[in-house]
Amino acid sequence: MSITIEEIKRIANQGPYLPTWKSLFQYQVPEWFLKAKFGIFIHWGVYSVPAYRNEWYSRNMYITSHPEFQHHVKTYGEHKTFGYKDFIPMFTAEKFNAKEWLAIFEKSGAKYIFPVAEHHDGFQMYQSALSPFNAVEMGPKRDILGELKKEAEKRGIHFCTSSHRAEHYFFFGHGKEFESDIVAPLTKDSLYWPAMPEPDHQDLFSKPYPDQAFLEDWLLRTAELIRDYQPEMLYFDWWIEHDSFKDYLKLIAAYYYNLGVKWQKPTSICYKHDAMMFGTGIVEMERGGFEQAQPFSWQTDTAIARNSWCYTDSLAYKTPLEIIQTLIDVVAKNGNLLLNVGPKADGSIAKHDQDILETIGNWLSINGEAIYGAKVWRKAQEGPTRQPSGQFSDSKPIYYTTKDFRFTVSGNSIYVFIMGRLSGPEQLNIKALATSKDQDLPEFHGIIEKVFLLGKNQSLLWKQTSGGLKVEIPKVSSDLPQVLKVQVR
Repeated sequence: MSITIEEIKRIANQGPYLPTWKSLFQYQVPEWFLKAKFGIFIHWGVYSVPAYRNEWYSRNMYITSHPEFQHHVKTYGEHKTFGYKDFIPMFTAEKFNAKEWLAIFEKSGAKYIFPVAEHHDGFQMYQSALSPFNAVEMGPKRDILGELKKEAEKRGIHFCTSSHRAEHYFFFGHGKEFESDIVAPLTKDSLYWPAMPEPDHQDLFSKPYPDQAFLEDWLLRTAELIRDYQPEMLYFDWWIEHDSFKDYLKLIAAYYYNLGVKWQKPTSICYKHDAMMFGTGIVEMERGGFEQAQPFSWQTDTAIARNSWCYTDSLAYKTPLEIIQTLIDVVAKNGNLLLNVGPKADGSIAKHDQDILETIGNWLSINGEAIYGAKVWRKAQEGPTRQPSGQFSDSKPIYYTTKDFRFTVSGNSIYVFIMGRLSGPEQLNIKALATSKDQDLPEFHGIIEKVFLLGKNQSLLWKQTSGGLKVEIPKVSSDLPQVLKVQVR
């Protein structure tokens, strides 16, 4: 069913939300998100077919100075005879099984999923009346997004999705610089449209600005996705912060939030780079975080691999230890972790990815009570090792020591995460639980009743002193972070 701008405006202006920042400030972060803490991002699309370097293959294959250009010519031939669109028939997804995917994600301990609905390449992973370049009419000839939504909701996993459409404005622009299959004039029924010149990345607001035709197309695509798939959250990638999008972004936010009221299901938008007014959605930190705990709910999105969001033949995987440490650090600072997995082009999930997710899930099955539904304690961290603030700060792993702790609280328990690897029986000293004042906290007046490791039944020997809570830790067999449960009267 087609959608119109008039319909979008009507719903956006019917209330209770209106397309103004003042009205959208009524927004509240959903309770389920505050408790969930851990979700799965899924980058899968036509770019998974070449599986070379990263998910920006569609752009980079048309830039003569990039490795993707030479790889493409060598592997597939000249661009004028084999362009990006020619990968679509190869994207058959013959091994895709939504039930198998959701079983893997459920086992990982994830409480929500964020499959990418449309990436910068413009290929929609769902049914659309606005373009024939979608997974129902081409490639897999299946409603990928719809199948994932159905299976997620069966399992009580929250269904969300993302749109990366904004950057499509310039993503294929370099293809006009030499003889390729991107030939002007382009019309809206082309996958490549509008293929405008790319802005200066040092000044993303440099011209050319998105024109009205593209902005209205973005609005219609986004509204159609919202209306037909009813995601509980919507994630926007970068360039949505461009000033040209502001009025359209307020319009789609009011449209989406009003529909959420109608569906009796709270809806949210995750945004980066101050694209939205603070307090009208969820702050997103790509591949990074904050050095200190924040007074607002936020989310970091990062990938299981350091060098790509989609599956490639050269992934630099993170270890389960690093990912779990990131989860702990983020949750201790009032955030959620959205961890990306990139399935192969055929729809299967690589065994190494599955093994990592299974390790995370096994750890959460023991320590989940310190994560799910837990809140920030009065101190988020202790020790010499800190996560730097800012996006794209996960290029290298952080090496923690057994003097590094993170804290959460739930009910009558304070949870102490031991971030470093324990080498054997040893005594730890947690200064935040000292009886006397330290440099930045008043003394701890809570009456400790019991201290033990999650997953172990026996109480540990401990002594609370003016210098800290000293705990005797037995030898443990796991290299993953251990969690102390400190029960307080």
